[in-house]
Amino acid sequence: MLKLTNVRKSYPHPAGDVPVLVDVTASIARGERVAILGPSGSGKSTLLALLAGLDRPTSGTIEIAGADLGGLSERALTAFRARHLGIVFQQFHLMSHLTAHENVALPLRIAGAPSPQAAAEPAAAALAAVGLGHRLTHFPHQLSGGECQRVAIARALVGRPPLILADEPSGNLDMKTGESVMHLLFDLAKEHGTTLILVTHNEDLATWCDRCLILADGRLVDG
Repeated sequence: MLKLTNVRKSYPHPAGDVPVLVDVTASIARGERVAILGPSGSGKSTLLALLAGLDRPTSGTIEIAGADLGGLSERALTAFRARHLGIVFQQFHLMSHLTAHENVALPLRIAGAPSPQAAAEPAAAALAAVGLGHRLTHFPHQLSGGECQRVAIARALVGRPPLILADEPSGNLDMKTGESVMHLLFDLAKEHGTTLILVTHNEDLATWCDRCLILADGRLVDG
């Protein structure tokens, strides 16, 4: 599903380029659940942005489902992301002016749903699957943090993407709500056969995964 080969990422600085990722090489199988651990500042968010195609590596290759992200134009990359990736952010990143239903339907519209109805029905089903079938017309400010994160999970899964990237998805939630949300994410990923990459600093949460990788000194090593 995912293959990284000698991925490097550095940022320019007057005193010299600042390396963040150095020769990151890894393979993740279809349906595998993998945690990426590392302290703050270790480059976890940078790595996730590269995997999502939101940033480009300085060198090296990233392949998802056989496609080399570096060979895609920005337009092709946007279309690829809509078909193949679901992203769950720590900060939810819901559109504040859209209802829960509209937020979840948005990826389907971007991916080219032939009609509003073609996006509306799967979006309603996805919200029902996360226990929010009664919240379709509510806006993000009318929802609790846990409900917003469940909307974000529904949005990530609505198109049945083969790969889910989750960035500290329970980081802004209390312990009980966070655990409930994470159980939901793992259960739905397993049900759909989805590959899940979980970026976290929570070692207990990492034990829920099949495998753990640690980002240290710009490199990924087995945990």
